[in-house]
Amino acid sequence: MEKSLIRNFVITAHIDHGKSTLADRLLEITGTIAKDKLLAQHLDQNPIERERGITIKLAPVRMNYKNHVLNLIDTPGHVDFSYEVSRSLACVEGAILLVDATSGIQAQTISNANLVLDQGLTIIPVVNKIDAQNANPEKTAEDMANTFGFREDEILFISAKTGQNVDQLLEAIVQRIPPPTGEEKDPLKALIFDSQYDPFKGVITYVRVFEGSVTKGEFIHLMGSGEKATVIETGLFIPTRKPVARLSAGETGYIATGLKEIAKARVGDTLTSNVKPTSQAIPGYKEPKPMVFASFYPTDSDDAPLLVEALGKLKLNDAALTFEPDHSDALGAGVRIGFLGLLHMDIVQERIEREYNVSLIASIPTVKYKIETITGDVLYIDRPAKLPEPSMIQSVEEPFVTGTIITPREWIGGIVTLVTSHRGSITTMDYKGNQVFIEIVIPLSEIIVKFYDQLKNVSSGFASFDYEIKGMEPVEVVRLDILVAKRPLDALSQIVVRDRAESIGRQLVEKLKEVIPRQQFEVPIQATIGAKIVARADIAAFRKDVTAKLYGGDVTRKNKLLDKQKKGKKRMKMVGNIEIPQEAFLSVLKI
Repeated sequence: MEKSLIRNFVITAHIDHGKSTLADRLLEITGTIAKDKLLAQHLDQNPIERERGITIKLAPVRMNYKNHVLNLIDTPGHVDFSYEVSRSLACVEGAILLVDATSGIQAQTISNANLVLDQGLTIIPVVNKIDAQNANPEKTAEDMANTFGFREDEILFISAKTGQNVDQLLEAIVQRIPPPTGEEKDPLKALIFDSQYDPFKGVITYVRVFEGSVTKGEFIHLMGSGEKATVIETGLFIPTRKPVARLSAGETGYIATGLKEIAKARVGDTLTSNVKPTSQAIPGYKEPKPMVFASFYPTDSDDAPLLVEALGKLKLNDAALTFEPDHSDALGAGVRIGFLGLLHMDIVQERIEREYNVSLIASIPTVKYKIETITGDVLYIDRPAKLPEPSMIQSVEEPFVTGTIITPREWIGGIVTLVTSHRGSITTMDYKGNQVFIEIVIPLSEIIVKFYDQLKNVSSGFASFDYEIKGMEPVEVVRLDILVAKRPLDALSQIVVRDRAESIGRQLVEKLKEVIPRQQFEVPIQATIGAKIVARADIAAFRKDVTAKLYGGDVTRKNKLLDKQKKGKKRMKMVGNIEIPQEAFLSVLKI
């Protein structure tokens, strides 16, 4: 294929600004898919993507338009998948920056635009949903010009839903986005921007070929992982896989490697020829690192093997997913899983419950702490059970993020209070019209549970938030344990900031007192930090009136029956087991 006729580009936008709908119109107008066969959100193949209206997994597609080849990569918009997005951007020369005319610039719009600018790509600014009843395209275009420096005459106005002006966008793609560079005669250099597992062809890598060419039967080498393989098949996405004889410089397609583990062909790795390799790998490769950790337990203990099997199958197409066996005295066998973020965790849990019919209880999500001991050892821990004794800890660090909150002016007060109450700090505030851009620094552990919900509450749903990992900063933490009838409840143990340990302990204890059923004996509930009890509540015992049958006589008869009851209660307390219902765990985990 002549490189001058190829255009490689992505569509990037905030969630629900119309990325997938625009992709549908491009597929329809270019005739890539017949209109009667085109589904809504056609490139979003997962049912969860369709139901939620979000893109979870990127999807490449090749389109033909006026003798040109347009290679589109429909990328996810959520922060959890920002590395996947950055690798996709490295595969293209241009990007469509899409902004909803009804809601304007959002936090992820700025984050995605910065990713595009960092890659040095050509940007086509587009205002979408101009046909909506409450659309304000002129104001949106003005904000885009002020925020990103676009000229107003280069901003396009479209409706991805109706197809209005999408033909103008196609012309702009051809005219504004430069063709790819790279020579076919050079050694093979291809970037892996995604991969999936096929039971017959092994790992199928999605690649952009920068230099050289690759054909079936060629012996290849993955420079990051060191793996070697033989090419089983090469092909294009139209949008389903279509085998072709070769992939050449400038093209986007797939290579079936025959590898049996998807972890051996990670996103960002450079693929080259083993016979005539390139001298330098494409920069930017890194291992995907889980940032949020949680334990999953099946509500039916008999489903534990099925849960492990389900995760094994999901991992075949999700190299970022990590898991190991876990066990709770209260909840039984489970798994400890590492996720890229909360959305990643939410999607994995929903897929397991829906696709494998396993009902789950998830523990409180945590982050990974860096512990330096007094002996000089450095530990990375993500669960309370692994936290060393306080006397052994020299220092503790936790991950921090830098975030951007965009909100109308009237909600600033509540948002500032929310940020500071979550141990965050505000670095800058930038007023642009009625919108305020607030830059914050906040611990990751503070935003992984309820921060998004609280932000929407204090702003009546108008504020948006996006973040990226900043690094590690010191923190003073302790392990908070919950004891029921003086037995530790490991599923509710937490690593918490020392200043908040007592208040969190009191909340947990009071909540457990409400949800644990009364027993025939008194049940103490305690929150402890080491040997120190910081909160306590007692569940009163059921008490039968054993003196009701007495109708008279000496008081010693009454005392005798009461003493007998007291001894029985004491004996029951020593040997009795507390059955804690799962509803108790679910209600406590919501605190």
